[in-house]
Amino acid sequence: MTAYYLYIAAFVIALAAALFTTPLIMRLAHRVGMFDVADDRRMHAEPKPRIGGVAVFFGVAFALFVVLGFALSNARGFFPVHDQLAAAHNMIGLLFGSMLILCVGLWDDIMGLSPRYKLMAQIVVALISMAYGFHIDYVHRPLSHDPNDFIYFPWWVSYPLTLLWYTGMINAINFIDGLDGLLSGFTAISSIFLFAIAFTKGDPIVALVCIALAGAALGFLPYNFPPARIILGDSGSHFIGYVFATVSIIGTSKTAIAVGLIAPLIILALPIVDTAAAIFRRARSGKRISEGDRGHFHHQLVFRFGLNTRQAVLLIYAICILLGAAALYLA
Repeated sequence: MTAYYLYIAAFVIALAAALFTTPLIMRLAHRVGMFDVADDRRMHAEPKPRIGGVAVFFGVAFALFVVLGFALSNARGFFPVHDQLAAAHNMIGLLFGSMLILCVGLWDDIMGLSPRYKLMAQIVVALISMAYGFHIDYVHRPLSHDPNDFIYFPWWVSYPLTLLWYTGMINAINFIDGLDGLLSGFTAISSIFLFAIAFTKGDPIVALVCIALAGAALGFLPYNFPPARIILGDSGSHFIGYVFATVSIIGTSKTAIAVGLIAPLIILALPIVDTAAAIFRRARSGKRISEGDRGHFHHQLVFRFGLNTRQAVLLIYAICILLGAAALYLA
């Protein structure tokens, strides 16, 4: 029963921390001039503070420090004794990598980074995470009913695959952040379903991270729901993408990688498909892949189908819930 209280505590602490931190971040942004300037591809007409990702990161990190510290030191039965070292190792690596990728996003939000240098920075963070031990070493053999039947990858397959997973997930999540409230709500919904999958598969570390991320996203959402008073910025999208990528990797320690990676892929199918479509669209029109446009799925809901921002966001929320339910069913 202790575990249930710890999950609830992580959710509530993360939600409260993000809820109370976001106004402070807004004041800081107004004081130093950290705004997302409106232009022809932005969906808002006036500048808005763009470093909301800091509040979400703080909510997650604070909740994990408090709850995991209590769990490892006092709550017997939540983490088996032989798993405590691995749990601490994974949590330290995830938080350190999250802080690094948050700094990359912050640098872009404040100073601006060219797409080339941003990708290089993402690769560096991914390589650091891989050096720490976060990489995809095996997959469950397709169509096999044996839970221990894995296909193990040599390093020259594992490392490029992991690098592609990290950079792909970070940029897929970044692409979907195009409407007020879209990414924060999407993150909350996806994290709740990922928590349910990890909880049912007996993976407490992944479950704890996901429920904390859900709480932080919901704590930020009141300030971000249209009309938003603050946006996540690249700091938020990079952090969220990194967390999704990492929990999908470390979640394979107790469950088959088919559940650890395929289930999040189903939940995150919308930004992944949207990313592929954006790359194809820009390549066909002769534009650079990194060049922004208003051709994303969420843009089409507004410009082609005539929905307002709130209607488009709520529709995508509904799609995410359906995808999450499908992932939970398969898991």
